[in-house]
Parts: sequence; structure tokens; C-alpha cells
Amino acid sequence: MVFVPAGEFTMGSSSEQLLKMAEVDEFPQRRVFVDDFYIDLHEVTNAQYKVFLDSTKVEAPPKWIDNSYGLGEDGLPVISITWEEATAYAKWVHKRLPTEAEWEKAARGVDGRTFPWGDSFDRALANNGEQLMPIMSYPAGISVYGCYDMAGNASEWVDGRYEAYPRGPDDFLPRGVPDRHEMFSKERRVYRGGSWNTFSKYLRCANREHTSPGKKWIYVGFRCAQDPSWKQK
Repeated sequence: MVFVPAGEFTMGSSSEQLLKMAEVDEFPQRRVFVDDFYIDLHEVTNAQYKVFLDSTKVEAPPKWIDNSYGLGEDGLPVISITWEEATAYAKWVHKRLPTEAEWEKAARGVDGRTFPWGDSFDRALANNGEQLMPIMSYPAGISVYGCYDMAGNASEWVDGRYEAYPRGPDDFLPRGVPDRHEMFSKERRVYRGGSWNTFSKYLRCANREHTSPGKKWIYVGFRCAQDPSWKQK
């Protein structure tokens, strides 16, 4: 895991960014304080998840055969995992899913960058191709804290309900941008980071995607977080 120190960072997207690639559910942009936390260096792999599966007898991901992944797929991120299954794995390893704010801070740092490496998309720095790749295949695309694959490869569940960000009296949407407040739902969970089969705009650090916590998507995996208090025990 890597350590992310406490402090404020820029979360979300501005009204100007809404007129470019950003989505209305990322608005408004604001400064958010996050306490110290640890986050996994990389996404949870098939090999890591199999230890959990063998020990707890939970249901294997849909494409696994006889409770096992394919030959040579040890280092691929585990995918087709529900939010509940990701949460259960995290608890089993004495961790938890990161909050939306923690995930975004770990991905973009404190300078409000668009992607983990900077403000311009570069396909050489993230898996935005045709298939899932082993973890840490794009070392030049790490975040400022040293996290791998926070853009592309597998999307990642976070511990967040799909709710609107709080708005202040001066947070006005640009003319022509619909509010779409009806799209939010406390019953849906958020996943972050984009994946290998999505457009580059979905790999932005501020981008939010959402679905039912019971869904198993072939492009969604997860990584875990942990409080410093646990590491000190």
C-alpha cells in the first residue's frame, strides 16, 4: 500500500470543464479535506482474490472455471465483482473500499490535474486499449503518490453512493448544461477510473460512473484502502 497524507485537494470539475469533457455529476469543483489513509498500490488481482475465494467459499467470478482463473492470468485485475463482494474481500483482509474523495485524491494529487500523470491524455500511460492487462503494466502513468492503473485497465468500486455533490449559493451551472438531478440514486454505487474499453474522457480522475451494487461488469474491479490506526496495531 502507499500512504496518502492528510490535507485538502481539488475534487470534482468546474463549470468551465463542464463545457469540455466533464459531466454534471462532477460539479461543483471544491476543496475537500481528507484524513491520512493508505491505499493499495495496484488493483486486486485474480491471484489475491482466489485466496479469499478458497478460504471463504464465496462464488467465483462468472468466467472462472472450476473456481479458478485462466492460465497466466494471475496478475490480471479481478473483474466481474459486485460491490458487495469487493466490500467483503476488503473486510477479510482487514481493509475497506476507499471513499470517493480518497480515491480521487490518490489519483490526482493536490494540484487538480485531469489524469494521474497530468492534464493531457496519453495512451502510452494507461490501458485504454482492447483488453485487460496485468497490473502495473504502465509504470510511467502512476499517480503522484505512486498508485498504478488509476486510469484505465479495470474500473474500481469505491465506498460511495451515487449522490449529488453539495452546492453553495454561487455554484451555477453554465447556460445550456442540464442539471439532471433526477439521475442520482442512493441505491446505486460509484466506480472510478475508467477501463480498457472506454473513451479517454472516462479515464479522468474526476469522472464518476455508477450502477447497482449487485452488478457484475466485465470492466469493473477494485482496490482497497486502510486507516493508519490499523497499520499501527
